[in-house]
Amino acid sequence: MTYGENFKKLRKLQGLTQKYVADQFGIRQSSVSDWENDISRPEYEKLEKLCELYEVTIYELLMIKEQPFR
Repeated sequence: MTYGENFKKLRKLQGLTQKYVADQFGIRQSSVSDWENDISRPEYEKLEKLCELYEVTIYELLMIKEQPFR
């Protein structure tokens, strides 16, 4: 699964539209579409807000297996 596919899956699980997500960031809907179609990636600063909107951790958003601290 790509990042974009995961972003789309998580958005749909929350019942959100691309337009709603775009409005939360003050960006165009096409930008959210570009994220979901792996054309572009959200800027680092937007990842935290995406986690809040989608109610997931950064690890889930980016499909990273959590590593325990050593």
